[in-house]
Amino acid sequence: MAGVAVGTMAMVVVLSVFNGMEDLNRKIFKTFDADIRILPAEGKRFKVSPQLLNEVAAVEGVKLVTQVIEDNALVRYGSQQTIIRLKGVDSTFERQGQLDTAMIEGSVKLTGNNGTPYAILAEGVRNALSVSLEDIFTPLELLYPRTGSKTLNLTSPDAFNQLNLRPGGVFFIENRYDDYIIAPLKQVEELMGYHSERSALEVYVKPGYTEKEVSAEIGRKLGKVFVVKDRDLLNADLLRAIKMEKLFVAVTLSLIILVAAINIFFSLSMLAIEKKNDVSMLYAMGATQSLIRKIFMAEGAIVAFSGALAGLLGGVAICWLQMRYGLVSMGMTTSLVDAYPVKLIWEDILYTGVIVVMITMVVSYIPARRAAEAGLLLRV
Repeated sequence: MAGVAVGTMAMVVVLSVFNGMEDLNRKIFKTFDADIRILPAEGKRFKVSPQLLNEVAAVEGVKLVTQVIEDNALVRYGSQQTIIRLKGVDSTFERQGQLDTAMIEGSVKLTGNNGTPYAILAEGVRNALSVSLEDIFTPLELLYPRTGSKTLNLTSPDAFNQLNLRPGGVFFIENRYDDYIIAPLKQVEELMGYHSERSALEVYVKPGYTEKEVSAEIGRKLGKVFVVKDRDLLNADLLRAIKMEKLFVAVTLSLIILVAAINIFFSLSMLAIEKKNDVSMLYAMGATQSLIRKIFMAEGAIVAFSGALAGLLGGVAICWLQMRYGLVSMGMTTSLVDAYPVKLIWEDILYTGVIVVMITMVVSYIPARRAAEAGLLLRV
């Protein structure tokens, strides 16, 4: 019973940790990624017209539509330089409020009162370039290769378009976003020479609407010229990997529970040998094979249900303590959360209970059948 309980408790805890990791990743995505992203079906850019923007904005559930230009660029600050992911966004970006909780210095400001363009840097870029927000004399120099020329001499200063921005804020979300710089759309458009073209349109959904419903409606309106993805589809590979890991761990723990349940098999087998005379006595009193099987199956069921119940309660208790008090730390100073994320899903608890009971009842059937047959032979 203790073995079944420990295996059940381990499965509840581990599955809840995977649920917590999946939930944490969704929260991380939501801090930076849009609810819906509209991309060209072919190529890296597409023409944006007022008609297209109005068509997307007219879809029920759409709150904001942000125009985006995104590509790799070179940034210099003082004597240091690095490759970054430059994201140009229009004025609606400041109204989203996405990065508000991720800002560690400065503010989400792309344009100053006097029209000065500002850049919002990821913590990784700030550390790589040793950027100081207090230094108003050293600008961020953004460089992007000129387009249209047949030859490109990378050593020539004329080979690159250049844009100077003042750093206005620093954010930290997670390492995968550590190479981003967010800048005003107009300046990025001039730097990259996009000329009314965009890399993507980012759509933010009103409360009460789901991303899947709104993205499906936008996809129907725009047709096959565009690819419309909600946030889960944009990060489908990572979410799929988490689900696959969860599945394999569940299978592995089920095998461990099976090993624990084999103890029940041997215990009932030994009990059947020990109680042969008692079983034959029951036959003499009028018992049937079915009754004898039920007696031994009942003992296996007592062990199964008691172990499963104790394990489920113990697992739920451990998960609740972790959610409430954060007993187990992530052990990383740069993590967004101090403790391992845990999320209880009742379907997982039900699944665990059913698996444990099924395994233990199956291994209980063979010794119960043998006990009934052995008692019958002894009686004969």
